[in-house]
Amino acid sequence: MSDKTTHFGFKQVPVEEKAGRVREVFDSVAGNYDIMNDVMSFGIHRIWKRIVVDMASIRPGQQVLDLAGGTGDLTRLMAARVGKQGSIVLSDINAAMIRNGRSRLLDHGVAGNVGFVQANAEQLPFADNHFDCITIAFGLRNVTDKQAALDAMYRCLKPGGRLLILEFSRPVRMLKPAYDFYSFNILPRLGGWIARDADSYRYLAESIRMHPDQQTLKGMMETAGFEDCDYHNLSGGIVAIHRGYKF
Repeated sequence: MSDKTTHFGFKQVPVEEKAGRVREVFDSVAGNYDIMNDVMSFGIHRIWKRIVVDMASIRPGQQVLDLAGGTGDLTRLMAARVGKQGSIVLSDINAAMIRNGRSRLLDHGVAGNVGFVQANAEQLPFADNHFDCITIAFGLRNVTDKQAALDAMYRCLKPGGRLLILEFSRPVRMLKPAYDFYSFNILPRLGGWIARDADSYRYLAESIRMHPDQQTLKGMMETAGFEDCDYHNLSGGIVAIHRGYKF
C-alpha cells in the first residue's frame, strides 16, 4: 500500500481505497437514487440534465459515451437524438447503478442503440478517437484522479468531439449560507429518512466542497488538451456545465 492519500469527503484515505469507498456509497444508495435526486433538488436536476443534452448538439448517427451514467437519465434523453444509426454507451464504475439504469431504460422503451460498460473513468476501455460526444453528470467529483479521467476522455473523443460535464460547483456568495445549512443539516436527514443512509448523503455534501471550483475545472480541461472551454452556472452556481472540444 502506498503512502499517498486523497480526500473521501473531508477525510483523507489511501489513494487505492477511494474507488472502493465510492462504490460502497453507490451500492448503498442505488435503490433510492432517483427518488433522492428528485427530493434533494426539488426536481430541478431534470431541467439541468435537459440543458446539458441541448448543449451537446447530438445528431443522428453519432457515437456517445455517458460516463458515470448511473440510472440513465442522460442516456434516455440522448437515445432518441442519436437514432437507430447511432449508439450510446452508458458506463459507470458501479454495477448496481448500471443494473438500475438498464431496468429504467427498458421501462422507458429505450433499447437497441444503448450498450452498458462497467469501467473506471480514469482507465476507459475504449479506442482512441471513438466518440463524438462524452457526457458526465454528477460523477467527476467522485473520481480519485480527475486529471487522469479528463485525459482519458480526451483520448476517446474524435477530433471535433466535445465533452460536457454537469457537476455541483461553487454557488454565488449570497446563496452560500443557506446552501451550507441545507447541505450539512437537511440533506443527511433526508438521506436517513428516505434512503436509510445519512452517511452517504453527508459524504455527498462533503465531496461537493472538495471538488474544484468552476475556473479550476476549466483549467484542468485545458491541461488535458480541450479547447474553447467554457462553463455555464445554473441555479446560482450550485451546479455548473463545463464544455470543451477536441480539435
